Formats: sequence, C-alpha cells, structure tokens
Amino acid sequence: MKVHFIAIGGAVMHNLAIALHKKGYQVSGSDDEIFEPSLGRLAQYGLLPREQGWFPSKITRDIHTVILGMHARDDNPELAKANELGLQIRSFPEFLYEQTRNKTRVVIGGSHGKTTITSMIMHVLKHHGVAFDYMVGSMVDGFETMVGLSESSEIAVFEGDEYLASVLDRRPKFHLYKPHIALISGIAWDHMNVFPTYENYLEQFRIFIEKTEVGGSLIYASEDPEVVKLVKSSGRLLDFIPYREHPHRIREGNTYLIDDDREYRLSVFGHHNMQNINGAKLVCEMFGINNERFYGAIQNFTGAGKRMELLGENEQTSVYLDFAHAPSKVKATTRALKEQYPERWLTAVLELHTFSSLNADFLPQYVATMLAADKAIVYFNPGTVAHKKLPEISADQVQDAFNQPDLWVYNDAGKLVRDLLNSEWKDSNLLIMTSGNFDGQDLEAMARSIIGHGD
Repeated sequence: MKVHFIAIGGAVMHNLAIALHKKGYQVSGSDDEIFEPSLGRLAQYGLLPREQGWFPSKITRDIHTVILGMHARDDNPELAKANELGLQIRSFPEFLYEQTRNKTRVVIGGSHGKTTITSMIMHVLKHHGVAFDYMVGSMVDGFETMVGLSESSEIAVFEGDEYLASVLDRRPKFHLYKPHIALISGIAWDHMNVFPTYENYLEQFRIFIEKTEVGGSLIYASEDPEVVKLVKSSGRLLDFIPYREHPHRIREGNTYLIDDDREYRLSVFGHHNMQNINGAKLVCEMFGINNERFYGAIQNFTGAGKRMELLGENEQTSVYLDFAHAPSKVKATTRALKEQYPERWLTAVLELHTFSSLNADFLPQYVATMLAADKAIVYFNPGTVAHKKLPEISADQVQDAFNQPDLWVYNDAGKLVRDLLNSEWKDSNLLIMTSGNFDGQDLEAMARSIIGHGD
C-alpha cells in the first residue's frame, strides 16, 4: 500500500511513517520544515524528502491514503491536489483507528499523566512478552519509535490526546479511537486556543466517555472531583473502575511501592506517579498481568522522555527536565521533586511557551503552582507572545498571576542560564519545566556545568 504524509516532520507523524515503512508500506512525504530528531530518523530509513516544501506533483492517483498532519494549513497545495484527485485523506488518529479496527483498543486520556501511564503499560506488556500496537507522545526506553503497528497483535495501546486531529478534522484526537478500555487520569483546563472555556474543555472528556465501546471499561482517577462528576453523570453502559494513589513510602531519597508486607524500589517518584502506577496496573490486569508480575516489571521503568528526566547528578545536586507546562503539571512536578529530596534546596524554572500559558486570561490558573520550590523562576520570550499573535504580557502580570512574592521573572534566556550557572548548587536541585527549549539553550550542557560546580 502507498501512503503519503503531508507534514511528515511532526513528532508522531514521522514515527508513524517509520512504523508503516517497517510494516512494508510505500511511504512518501513532504514538509516545509523538518528539525532533529525527525530529520535524522527519517534520513536513517530513507524517508527524508529531498527538498523541504510542498510539491503537488508528489500527489498521484496510485496513493491509497494521504495522512494529514496538524502542522499543515487548509490551503496546502498538496492537500488541494489530493482533494482534486478524490484521494482518501485521513488524520493520523483516524488512520490509527482503521489500522486497529479489529483489535482491543486501550486509550489513555487526561490533562496530565497520559504519556507516563501509556509508557508504563507499554513497558510492562513488553517486559512480559505481550504483543501490542501502540502510539505514545514521547520516546520510551526499549522502543525504537513512538508508534508501533503489526498484523499479528490483538491489542493496541494509544495515548489519547485531546488536541485537534487535523486542520480538516476539528475533533479531539481521542474521540476517534473508540476504546474498549479507556482511562482518564485527571482533568485540568488546557489548550485555551482550542477550548476557550473550561466547560468546553470538560465537554471533550464527556464525549470521550461516550465514544468508549458499550460493554467496555472506564478506569478513572477517583481522587479527581471533575472526573468523578463525569462518571456519575454518564449513562454509558460501561464497567466503571476507580483508582487512587498507590501506597508508597520515601526513604533516603528513594520511593518504594508497598504491597502488603513487600516493598518495591522505583526509579520514578511523586504522588502523581503513584496514581499513574495504579492506573497502569489496572489496565495490565485486564491482559493477565497479576500484581507480582506487574511490580516486577514496573521497578525497572525509568519514565517517559522529558518526564522528570534526570539530566545529571552528583552526590549533592540533581538536575531534572520535565515537559510540565500546564498548571496542574507544574504543581505536581514541583511538589514531587521537593518531597523526594526534602533536605535539598529546590530551584524550579518554568518556561511559559504554549498558547494557553502566554495568554493573560489563562495566567491566573498558575496561582500557587510553584510554592513547593525554595526559589521559583518563570521565563517567557515576548517574541513568542507576538509570534502567537497574543496581547503583550508583562513581568508584573506574571508575578500577580503566580501570587508568589519571591518569584523571579526573566525575558532573556541567555541571562537566565548565566545566572543559574553562577549560582551555588551545594545540597541543591534544579528542576527545568518546559514544552519548549528556552529559545535554543543547550540544557544538557548547562546541567553538566552545574553538576561540575557541585563537585
């Protein structure tokens, strides 16, 4: 089968292209900008377009499906040619559903934790030799790609993102998968550019429940009041299964799961991850993984990429990078690191990078989210605000929104990095939270320098 990707350079799009190439499909694609790691990985498999840009001549009648990425605009010339020829056009979630139509689909939704829970399930199933298809929004240890498809597997595990499927399909991605087993990890308003009110955002999760196959299961975080309200108001014929934070203890900087009289040392930590583990465990139970087998596998789980990722450490200092950007994620991540190392000073740095986080109307959602840090720093680039065509925001507005009197606000990423490098790091940790990259700063090099200062 021949498929063509419009916007092949996207994080999931290029992984799907590689997965289909490995499955034996003829794959072509285009994009007007491709960056690392997509560029190198596409080149490795011979899938990198010879030129960047859009070329309607690539769209031919022998193409079975055109897969349209969210990055593509509605006036894309290749899309116009595909429509002219009457070709089948699909967003990647539509395509994934069609690929797994006859499989048991597991979809992990929620404003936070969905990448980690999906990764935990993948890790445990692989550890025990269970075959499955998958799609996850980050790289996971032991998996070459973020998408995996096969003819033989009977299970598909998907991260269920609530963002829109494509420029032509304005439905949230997780509405398209129609799961047999659904999970909702928690709800906190996000993506203000698409869901301008909290009520509108909440409605997408109600629809997600309604899209779950009748007779299926909904596993839900019972400690989240908004999720509980949705479950109680749903008339869908499902098996509703609650979960809570897994019992655990922290001892000498390590977190241990508690199961009756046994303890299991983990590589991940934080209350949110103890909730994530219990959600993942319930999913794995449905595929025959009992407690002992689950705990034996989860001990070796080191986390998803950029989710509390350890950039470097010595005996006195640890530097972590996390994808946290939404208020609930920022609060949970900051709190987790402080509780894991209560005796160490914690400097937490947040980059405001998304449309929502740079919106003056959304900023008050960040109130008290960084109180667990001993020193809290927020960075934003006014140029990014302008690029997103948002009204200007000021350092004073950020200060007022976070309601943290000792908050430091930076507009210059280079100065921020220099100040961090010149700080004292003895008995201190650094937490960097961003969905961006601080305008191209080399965070790994900065971490190496900080760790050197701590020696």
